[in-house]
Amino acid sequence: MKCIRVLADVNQIKQCKEDLLRVEAQTRSISRVLGLAGNEVRLKILFLIHREKSLCPCDISDILDMSVPAISQHLRKLKDSGLVQDKKVGQTVFYSIVKQNTKIIEPVLNNLGKIVKKISEK
Repeated sequence: MKCIRVLADVNQIKQCKEDLLRVEAQTRSISRVLGLAGNEVRLKILFLIHREKSLCPCDISDILDMSVPAISQHLRKLKDSGLVQDKKVGQTVFYSIVKQNTKIIEPVLNNLGKIVKKISEK
């Protein structure tokens, strides 16, 4: 498809460029979060941790029928990006959501919770 423009609105173009520069840090951050959460397994992990408040890799492994090393790799990516944090209790590591870094996907996680609740009430 070709774009044939009769007249460019240079003010609109300039304003849009300036607006994008103003939100550059936010778009980069949101893109990073959505990119990580865009992976189905990581989204499921985030949902589970969000719902249960904290989980260890073994629990997540059992729930998702995946190996602990595979779950650990996903958790490492989520932790490195600041979406989850870990806390060691004895020899067990528990992961929880970092609220201030997950605000962009919290509505998605909450909506998934509502869907689960609605289906389980039937």
